[in-house]
Amino acid sequence: MNKSFEYLPKDKRKKILLITDDIRVHSGVATVGKEIVIHTAHRYNWCQIAGSIKHPEKGKALDMSADVSKFAGIEDASCFLYPVDGYGDSNLFRQIVAREKPDAILLITDPRYFQHIFKMEGEIRKTIPITYLNIWDDLPAPLYNKPFYQSCDLLMGISKQTVFINKTVLGDDIEDRICNYVPHGLNSDVFRPITELDKDYGKYLEFKNKVQGNADIDFTLFFNSRNIRRKQIPDSMLAFRGLLDSLPLEKALKCRFILHTEPSSEHGTNLVKVAELLFDEKYKECIIFSTAKLPPHELNYLYNIADAQILLTSNEGWGLTLTEAILSGTPIIANATGGMQDQMRFVDDNGEWFTPSADVPSNHRGTYKEHGEWAFPVYPTSRSMQGSPPTPYIYDDRCAWEDATERIIELYNMDPKERKERGYKGRKWAVSDEAGFTHKHQASRFLTSMDELFSTWKPKTGNHIINTNEYKGKFLNHKLIY
Repeated sequence: MNKSFEYLPKDKRKKILLITDDIRVHSGVATVGKEIVIHTAHRYNWCQIAGSIKHPEKGKALDMSADVSKFAGIEDASCFLYPVDGYGDSNLFRQIVAREKPDAILLITDPRYFQHIFKMEGEIRKTIPITYLNIWDDLPAPLYNKPFYQSCDLLMGISKQTVFINKTVLGDDIEDRICNYVPHGLNSDVFRPITELDKDYGKYLEFKNKVQGNADIDFTLFFNSRNIRRKQIPDSMLAFRGLLDSLPLEKALKCRFILHTEPSSEHGTNLVKVAELLFDEKYKECIIFSTAKLPPHELNYLYNIADAQILLTSNEGWGLTLTEAILSGTPIIANATGGMQDQMRFVDDNGEWFTPSADVPSNHRGTYKEHGEWAFPVYPTSRSMQGSPPTPYIYDDRCAWEDATERIIELYNMDPKERKERGYKGRKWAVSDEAGFTHKHQASRFLTSMDELFSTWKPKTGNHIINTNEYKGKFLNHKLIY
């Protein structure tokens, strides 16, 4: 048995201070944080600086130990939450560290949210290691992130591209740190295929009829994510309209596109107006907006209703909804960028699962075309370099909606039985040890990384300075053309 799964009594465990979104909310990083806490509660005690934009419970201290114990299946979990606006500040951090006395710090989300932590790294790492479950959406390698990576003792890259970026940006400095691949993992008992033999099949049919009515539907496309610009939702709607235009009217009317998102958002656009533009009176029933906040098992029903999940994001570190779809046995249509590449399992010239290198740092140019049967990639046709003062450069990988239409049509024309078989192959791979996109695999990889850290880490002595304004290696150290 892996020692990482062995139970430790509460008084024998090390304590970790997690800093990310409040693990009770439904954001991607909160979901990942929650899964890690629950499935490592037998080995570590937890406390959290629980972030939110305007937290209604700011200033409170909440004991969540009973809830974590219930989900973890143990009797003595320890988990305390300290709700804050944002992710707190240096004064709050010092107060909680003094109160909780953690053995390690765990950060999850964009490094710019933790600048107050990184500015204190010389102080912190004299007694406590800093660990970072991190991700970066795209190339070129963000050399401006080097001071953040240098501030960490353990870097856990969520995608293969992130691990490559961590190592590329750090250069020789990587030798003083641990850098491991720890991809997202979800509860594969919740996100699963629903068949006629499933105990919840009746509830699933009832839910399906509620969403689609009793209409005779031949094909359903599904989108599930936030209404923000980089998600390219109007392009997905255009691609679906392309499918409808390719079919006789009577067949087009048997297609549906379910969008589980906000119909209008200042961070994205007004999708209702987009729908009015693209889907006239004859097609208006083909678009369904799902706006209610659903529990995970009902969200799984939506994935099971779908014949395909689509995500054309121009910048995507991972794409958690793709993982949910794959675990549910649903094929995916996705832009070949960022961490979404991992989930499509591209195969390199050696017949291996593609791992980025300095020669081929990403497959967003379509260098490799072989991939998992459950995946229907759309390759970017525009790689525009965008930026802002905090993040001066990053590729914006945009695919053509017409190319997405071709993948939708390909799936539409496929025998429904074959679609299901391909989706099931995706799930089989996702729960395998190679991919390991499950909560158990994620916990195992996390525990292994933390065990390695605790067995090798030494407090930083003396004074050391990380200059956040100047750094060596300002020039690109991977190919631009590949």
